[in-house]
Amino acid sequence: MKTAYSTDAERWSAVAEHDAQADGEFFYAVKTTGVFCRPSCASRQPRRENVDFFATVDEARAAGYRDCKRCQPGGLPRELAIVNRACAALDADPQQRLTLAQLSDAVHVSPFHLQRLFKRVVGVSPRQYQAARRGAALRDALQRGDGVTRAAVDAGYNSASRLYDTAATELGMAPSSYRRKGAGLRVYYASAPTTLGFVLVAATAKGICKIAFGDDADALSDELHSTLANAELIEDAARIAPFITQIDAYLQGTRQSFDLPLDIASTAFRQRVWDALQRIPYGQTRSYTQIAEALGSPNAVRAVASACASNPVALAIPCHRVIQKGGALAGYRWGLPRKAALLEAEAQHAREAVASEDLDDAA
Repeated sequence: MKTAYSTDAERWSAVAEHDAQADGEFFYAVKTTGVFCRPSCASRQPRRENVDFFATVDEARAAGYRDCKRCQPGGLPRELAIVNRACAALDADPQQRLTLAQLSDAVHVSPFHLQRLFKRVVGVSPRQYQAARRGAALRDALQRGDGVTRAAVDAGYNSASRLYDTAATELGMAPSSYRRKGAGLRVYYASAPTTLGFVLVAATAKGICKIAFGDDADALSDELHSTLANAELIEDAARIAPFITQIDAYLQGTRQSFDLPLDIASTAFRQRVWDALQRIPYGQTRSYTQIAEALGSPNAVRAVASACASNPVALAIPCHRVIQKGGALAGYRWGLPRKAALLEAEAQHAREAVASEDLDDAA
């Protein structure tokens, strides 16, 4: 994405003017001192031929430069103030939907700079922050017993269709089911240790409705009981054992696909995304962009990411195989370390399988 500081000439101009608006957009390093700084640093201006530019602090450090003690480029003093103002603007009226342009105007920085800075500090984009706020408000209202329509309006959803389109991501189920907390459902569940930590599997009479990973079995159980407080929850290790056996075999590399009945509700688009994920070959990855293009909706990259985030059954729908276009892992509902471990293990097992086939052919 092109910004006001996309070229070295523009960056040098910002350094020469000590432009505070450029802070966070890039960093400059001085070869003669071995130090890197923010564009606004008040230190003496270096000669142009002695300056290198870097997009991130990590890149500058990797090149052998150390932090300037004067402007402390590795810290976030000014950036934190900007993000705090942005969060305050978003928190002021949860029902209001601020666009990135409106939010950037409110805090007096460029939209591109705010997007990158907000995600760096908070960990999510402003849009995701607003969605999380709406989801929290909706959960609180439904748990109080408010009707779905009233709860949706109070939480900032401007239409029923918008609510039901995003509910799976923000609630994990239909709003009416969330409000009832699973009333009328009988759900069997069990947990077990795996190479990725503990796994909890929950199933109705129709099939599996949840596969979740965590570091603590009790925490996974508590989350299930909180979400489905009115369901008849039955811990039944024997009933769930065949499912966990498949998961364990998959994690050990002795199984590359699942034969699991699923009982999960979704919108038509999310189901198309999940179907596409299940077609990604074992040991391979696809980008969000590639999935969107494969569905014939190249502009629906964010919707694809939302569908991945709403996946309630880890591994069975392999959302871990979807990465960013540039190769970064992006988010994962059960933690990026687990996503990285899964992809590494799958790639290794796939290579071993190919090597074994080559040996068989040679024999």
